[in-house]
Amino acid sequence: MSDTSGSQTNITDVLQTQVQEKVTAAAVITLPWCVFLFINVTMLFTLRSKPVFCETSRYVLLYNLLFADTVQMALSHLLYLIAASRLILSYPVCGFLTLLASFTTTIAPLTLLVMSLERYVAVCYPLRHTTIITIRNTGVAIVVIWAFSSLNVLTRVLLLLEFPFEDLESLQMKDMCSSIYILLGPRSKDYDRAFICVLFVSAGVAISFSYFGVIIAARSASTDKASARKARNTLLLHLVQLCLILFSTIFNPLLMALSGILTKIVLTRLHVFLYVCVSLFPRCLSSLIYGIRDQTIRPVLMHHLCCGFLKPAVPISK
Repeated sequence: MSDTSGSQTNITDVLQTQVQEKVTAAAVITLPWCVFLFINVTMLFTLRSKPVFCETSRYVLLYNLLFADTVQMALSHLLYLIAASRLILSYPVCGFLTLLASFTTTIAPLTLLVMSLERYVAVCYPLRHTTIITIRNTGVAIVVIWAFSSLNVLTRVLLLLEFPFEDLESLQMKDMCSSIYILLGPRSKDYDRAFICVLFVSAGVAISFSYFGVIIAARSASTDKASARKARNTLLLHLVQLCLILFSTIFNPLLMALSGILTKIVLTRLHVFLYVCVSLFPRCLSSLIYGIRDQTIRPVLMHHLCCGFLKPAVPISK
């Protein structure tokens, strides 16, 4: 009898430890998420507060990137809380959330690609920059980015329709909602791998091409050395962003592979660490890069972050 009560006590202690670990992990993750979300939303407001930001192509592209990153940040946190709460969703609801997350994830590397090419043209072809990089052409590029992302979502939906849902006992999922469990069938999984490879390889090649093109142009006597150096550093940061976004698409399968080796507590802590560093932080990196380095954005952003109490050191034209 005492052995039975002792085993029940041990099971209760283990369950309480797991619950406490999940609550602590959710609290630890939610705090940086709130900070990053506040910074991104403030940056979005800043980029719409002055005409100079609405009339400059790189700021319009930055707004598009930040908007997609902010939506992705909100969706990823929602999916994390659903998984941490062990809520089981239906296939249609989970499919909608994961497809929307996939849509916003695709926008980020494509926008980084266009932003890198814009910096390349600005340094290597400064005299033609104003004729090539116009607001109209920037708008067309953004429409193409969103159309390509929509086409990816449409393709995933068509592949999902091939799955024989009528053979299932119910549309209720048996596992937590994740893009891993929503890839139903080999064709869907093969398409997902191929699309990620093509997307990130293309973006990586474009950013690397722009980076080395700027380095070569910086050796020319006619090139502005300071502008070339800033563009080179920006492109290098874009490449780091791209690598982090790529890793964020594969860290869930990595955790699943480690789940058979690590204990639940260690796996939970690793999940928290990777989630903050790989999933949340890259979505705020653009705000930090441009908010700190850009002399035009920084005073206005600091003014809004301080809720208007800090006066801009350099007045920005209305």
